Amino acid sequence: MPDTVAPLAGTARARSPSPARRRRTSWQDRLAGVIMSGPALLVFIAMFIVPMLLAVVLSFTDWNGYSLRFDFIGFENYTDAFKNPRTVDAAIFTAIIAVVGTLLCNGIGLAVAALIAGNSRGNTVLRTVFFYPYIISALIIGFLWSAMLAPQGAVNSLLAQLGVAPLPFLTDMTFAKASVILTIVWSHFGFNMILYLAGIKSVPTEYYEAATVDGASRWQQFRNVTLPLIAPVLTVNLVLTLVGLLKAYDIVLALTDGGPAASTQTIVYQILKDSFAQARLGFGAAQSVVLLIVTAALGLAVTFARRGADRKASES
Repeated sequence: MPDTVAPLAGTARARSPSPARRRRTSWQDRLAGVIMSGPALLVFIAMFIVPMLLAVVLSFTDWNGYSLRFDFIGFENYTDAFKNPRTVDAAIFTAIIAVVGTLLCNGIGLAVAALIAGNSRGNTVLRTVFFYPYIISALIIGFLWSAMLAPQGAVNSLLAQLGVAPLPFLTDMTFAKASVILTIVWSHFGFNMILYLAGIKSVPTEYYEAATVDGASRWQQFRNVTLPLIAPVLTVNLVLTLVGLLKAYDIVLALTDGGPAASTQTIVYQILKDSFAQARLGFGAAQSVVLLIVTAALGLAVTFARRGADRKASES
């Protein structure tokens, strides 16, 4: 036996790659990874990094978007952004959309996902119906609901037939803000529903079987089994919804065009209006940089908060 093992050990040592060969193989693997990811990296740099850097540079200028000449004016655009009452009002309404819309989209999406998580044919149809508004263009949704909520639209016509006075859905400030938020939620919660459905479907059935044996009700199973196990999906949904609603623009443009009396203008709507309609591209760039910083900070804050909550839950 010793005479047999010794030649085999010597053969294994002879066939093991040398350190230089291992380094060369590792370098080749890294080079292949760089080559394969190169096109995506170039697209990311061209479509995100370069425009972001240009926006930062332009935010310190008074460029109007047309002239080839501009002057550097320091932080004047940023100062104007925080002092401009129109920008402040737009930022406040955007924050309302983001907070209320995120809560409603995730609350409704999670509730609907839990109700139609079964494998029946009816649930499949309902998933399609609820998700369909999300794939429709936001402009089309805005124009559709604008026609339905107009003073002589379908909703007020129905109310008139029921003997109810017409409601100023798009002509009163409070009603218009509520109409914008509810339209955004209606068009967006289907996306949250799909993500929650994927998370619920990934929960092993053994957990539910054990909870049933222990006598847990459906609500107890949902609270103690489903919610903790889909916590990562909840984090993703919160961040994506919050970031997406901070950039709300299309539905506002088609539904109310920022009215009445500029009460439903969002920050992105205001940025585009200042940049192009008012020919103040430098000022619009400054607002864009501020929005980028706020969006990134809120996204990170939500992510870390959810991780902290998950860590405490696992420790307890």
